[in-house]
Amino acid sequence: MKLWLIIGAVNGFLAVACGAFGAHGLEARLTANGRVANWETAASYHMYHAIAMLAVAWVASRAPEAMTNLNGACFLGGIIFFCGSLYALALTNIKVLGAITPIGGVLFLVGWVLLAVSALKMK
Repeated sequence: MKLWLIIGAVNGFLAVACGAFGAHGLEARLTANGRVANWETAASYHMYHAIAMLAVAWVASRAPEAMTNLNGACFLGGIIFFCGSLYALALTNIKVLGAITPIGGVLFLVGWVLLAVSALKMK
């Protein structure tokens, strides 16, 4: 439980930092290149799933550990692949990075299903 609380909190911090950096430090660059929407989507999903990892930590205290660890790993992998590829795409405009994004999306979907299954198994 403690691990997912820490990972969720760190990712919440990173989501806020990335959002602020995109809005203030990169605004001119991203707007000029038309990729501000990519950055905003990445920052939003980053925050949603940081909060989701806090829910995983809570469920971990009441459900089987293996399931919740897999659940948290899916959310973290989703952040890395989905958000990471969108952040990188916004900065570099390397189009092939867009091919990685769906992997993260699938991990997010699996994470939400596992969260529901874990909740059903809660004590």
